[in-house]
Amino acid sequence: VQLVESGGGLVQPGGSLRLSCTASGFTFSGYAVSWYRQTPGKERELVAAITSGGGSTNYADSVKGRFTMSRDNANNMVYLQMNSLKPADTAVYYCKTNVGALRYWGQGTQVTVSS
Repeated sequence: VQLVESGGGLVQPGGSLRLSCTASGFTFSGYAVSWYRQTPGKERELVAAITSGGGSTNYADSVKGRFTMSRDNANNMVYLQMNSLKPADTAVYYCKTNVGALRYWGQGTQVTVSS
């Protein structure tokens, strides 16, 4: 199982970014996927999650109305569209899935929101 995030970078407050997570090594369409984020000295926090078929999503209160998670099962991809970004959104963003009893994480992508 491999998860690879991309799309992070530096953006000004109020700007947008779209993160991508490319999955391989398992039957992607059969599993839910989540986005987490982490800042130094803090625990990793759940940002958004999507069901295996993409029909249901959940978001942290801090990002509701600004972030949208989606997936493309034909291409083994998940996305996190982030709009109206704030400095508080600065973090390393990870995608995660559970396959059986095991939890898999990507390597993370840095998002920095700063003027």
